[in-house]
Amino acid sequence: MSPRLPDGDPAPGDGALPADALDGLGARPFGVYVHVPFCASVCGYCDYNTYVPGAGVTRDGFVDAVLAEWALAGRVLGGAPPADTVFVGGGTPTLLPDAELARLLDAIPRAAGAEVTIEANPDTLDPQRIRALRAAGATRLSIGMQSAAPRVLATLERTHTPGRAVAVAREAREAGFAHVSLDLIFGTPGERDADWEASLAAVAEAEVDHVSTYALTVEPGTRLHAHVRSGRLPAPDDDVAARRYRRADAALAAAGLQWYEVANWAATDAARCAHNAGYWRSHDWWGLGPGRPLARRRRPLVERAAPGALRAQPRGRRLPGRGARAADARAAPDGAHDARDPAGRGPARRRPAALGPRRAARPGCAAPRGCAPHARRPAPRRSRGPPAARSSGQIAVNRRSAFTVMV
Repeated sequence: MSPRLPDGDPAPGDGALPADALDGLGARPFGVYVHVPFCASVCGYCDYNTYVPGAGVTRDGFVDAVLAEWALAGRVLGGAPPADTVFVGGGTPTLLPDAELARLLDAIPRAAGAEVTIEANPDTLDPQRIRALRAAGATRLSIGMQSAAPRVLATLERTHTPGRAVAVAREAREAGFAHVSLDLIFGTPGERDADWEASLAAVAEAEVDHVSTYALTVEPGTRLHAHVRSGRLPAPDDDVAARRYRRADAALAAAGLQWYEVANWAATDAARCAHNAGYWRSHDWWGLGPGRPLARRRRPLVERAAPGALRAQPRGRRLPGRGARAADARAAPDGAHDARDPAGRGPARRRPAALGPRRAARPGCAAPRGCAPHARRPAPRRSRGPPAARSSGQIAVNRRSAFTVMV
């Protein structure tokens, strides 16, 4: 992995943005992404910017640091507009105490009817905590299920039991969440067709209104990569991944969930993730936390982080140095069907596996002669958060995502 920074303008030390980045502010929907980097343990396949509390890493003061970043945003933007969407991702945001999450959300002014999404692992939630999230203003819960098969969860080093995600989804509906999403991963080494069918059946049983499916990527530097490299586990098979993706599309459609983006299905238009749509449609957004972008603008801002342990930074300018992969700051024109990952942590680096030239374009695609992701690729790899460098060593801010378009 190259230490070279992506092309872009140096990030000003005072956090200011060039005038062109502020053009039209308030005329487009505005989103806020908050990255909470803490996890109870690091899964074997994960190379996200995450930290396990303990051994010099603490959650104390984290929300204060994020709120200091938000105050900076207000100064830079001349008063941030009310957020149409807020997405709290991770990491595992639900490792923060309920009161701290509520304090964070209370500090972000929101427009009427704003979508507020919280990501969670199933084993961090119970009915009481779910009710607390709802009372804090969350409107949408995104649950990392990954699989219903014990063998797959073990390979991925997930800590929850196979049925817990479905139980949490039901508890969320009972607590008043109108929108609940489940995430699945397919193509895990050792996963059988029957395992994938069990996962799809469990999702249908949960009766959620949104599902995301991602093909597993073996990321260098992870334990999974070491196991594959040593021969302990086989590498994911692209043809198997393609078959699983097509099977997911059929099964989810039968369950009443309609495909609307490469990796996402929703029961209704209202169930679609409005926050992610803001990236794809080039809306305005601001990122907070240690693994986030700074803001949307025409040309990327680039800064290098100093190495060091995670700690509160009043302006959020310094990130813990785990070694980042440089973000791809090149942007595709509006409407381009391009499944490249525009910047490490968000949609670009998760390259879909090729289906081969004989595969037909995805039914319903409006692009002339089909489009690249639908004709040749099954699904993007796992991605969470805005299109920005997802590790801590570098930040790149993209004006628009080169990932995909809505249909």
